[in-house]
Amino acid sequence: MKMTLLSADFSSPALGLGCWGMSDAYGPADEKESMATIEAALAAGLRHFDTADVYGDGHNETLLSKALAGRRQDVFLATKFGFVGDEHGQVRVDGRPQRVKTACESSLRRLGTEVIDLYYLHRRDERVPIEETVGAMADLVRQGKVRYLGLSEVSAETLRRASTIHPIAAVQSEYSLFTRDPEKTVLPACRELGTALVAFSPLGRGLLSGKVKSRQELADGDYRRNMPRFADDNLEENLALVKALENMALEKNATAAQVALAWLLNQGPDILPIPGMKRLKHLQENLGALNIKLSTDDLSRLSTLSEAVQGQRHNPQNLKFIDS
Repeated sequence: MKMTLLSADFSSPALGLGCWGMSDAYGPADEKESMATIEAALAAGLRHFDTADVYGDGHNETLLSKALAGRRQDVFLATKFGFVGDEHGQVRVDGRPQRVKTACESSLRRLGTEVIDLYYLHRRDERVPIEETVGAMADLVRQGKVRYLGLSEVSAETLRRASTIHPIAAVQSEYSLFTRDPEKTVLPACRELGTALVAFSPLGRGLLSGKVKSRQELADGDYRRNMPRFADDNLEENLALVKALENMALEKNATAAQVALAWLLNQGPDILPIPGMKRLKHLQENLGALNIKLSTDDLSRLSTLSEAVQGQRHNPQNLKFIDS
């Protein structure tokens, strides 16, 4: 299964590689294993790599620069800016025009490149009109430092306003069999405007893989320990849904993760999943989703699972950053 990314002269398998877990968020990461996973992804033909300046406080961009040394021309490199911390350890979003430019320069330096293929605003800064932030991002395109612009976790209204200033090539949103929110408003707006939807956490932060059995088994510092869907009572009910997914996967001689990704890939050629993969075995498993065939009946049966998911996809602290 192939896709052409963002109307660019660029073809790649329909899966991209989300790199956040290679630096933090989901427990300890092994840099040697991360490097091997990136190399294997390249060998398998993956070309869409997604990172952000906040991942590992810059470590993730530096890691990608190291892993892609000598291969930069072969990849479509996406990064994000916006989150900043203060002296009190509080996180906020800074979308001021001056921040746009300094953040881009820092990312270019860490990534070891002269141009970023896709540059996202990680979250909207409610204090700054989106037109001002995107205007500054558009300056980067004119300067040749960025090729395409993207927004992450924004509403349809914000997307439309931003698009009056400069074409928005992609909107990044959480989208999976267990998180269908984009279908209500932002996906229709994307299709109206010719904007791709890049689906992060397409495996429900690992929940849809069937590999998470309890919150207690998650490592200290794992981001998911504070997420409602992984709270004990919610997780028990959600795992019953995952079991149903696993049973359906058995019919396809596949894994739950492969079927969940195949369902998402069947939602349209403009849906570009970027599963997080910090281990080689997960990459190899997820690539199998490209060969899964789902019938109309299969898709319908799978879609019903989302109706019974328990718990918000984020805790209240993180929900406040989502533009709805």
